[in-house]
Amino acid sequence: MRLQKYLASMGYGSRRKIEGWIQDKRVKVNGKSIELGYKVKKNDKISLDGKQVISTRINQSHKHIIYNKPDDEICTRDDKKKRRTVYESLPKLYKQRWISVGRLDLTTTGLLIFTTDGDLANKLMHPSSGIIREYIVRIFGNPTSDEINILKKGVRLDDGLARFNSINQISKKKKLNSWYKVVISEGRNHEIKRMWDTIGYRVNRLMRVSYGPIVLPRALKKGKFSHLSNQSVQDLYDYINALGEI
Repeated sequence: MRLQKYLASMGYGSRRKIEGWIQDKRVKVNGKSIELGYKVKKNDKISLDGKQVISTRINQSHKHIIYNKPDDEICTRDDKKKRRTVYESLPKLYKQRWISVGRLDLTTTGLLIFTTDGDLANKLMHPSSGIIREYIVRIFGNPTSDEINILKKGVRLDDGLARFNSINQISKKKKLNSWYKVVISEGRNHEIKRMWDTIGYRVNRLMRVSYGPIVLPRALKKGKFSHLSNQSVQDLYDYINALGEI
């Protein structure tokens, strides 16, 4: 396997980014700089910026799980505030590491995909992928149809135009809270909450229920994980392959 593909599969960045590191002589194999196209051998010692980053296990197969994130865990490996992280709830790995496909903020719950295949994770998160994400959202208030149409057409945020691919009301309760199912094809920080803010409504609950072809099972409780079936894994790779080169 070529070095840039191997490092990408381990979650160190995209192939293109790693190719730049190789050209800049930041990556070394057995203490020596190498050229693009180098193929990793079984006993190679690979370092990045002088630090050994992995122990090579080329034949170790990748693993893939889904996790139902609760609203009191943070999507980071280490937290200065000592809050519980999602990684504390995942199964332990030997000479591999879990890579999160995107993140959810602290109070957002629902589907997270974890994989040991960094190349897959990078493609799933790439801005150009346009992968569909589906959320259940509860807002305070009862928007009018005209206000909903504004969100469908697009609203201007600090980082550009944003719109829902679709938005459907699920239920409302005495006009205090309204529930919607929304679909979006981007993953900008707090994007859904910021979109509702532009028309004067506050999101008070948000849960991701699907990411591409992967759907959060109703039976999977918060704070629990489940290994993806072989068919689900194949569906995920087929989905990415259908998108073409990213």
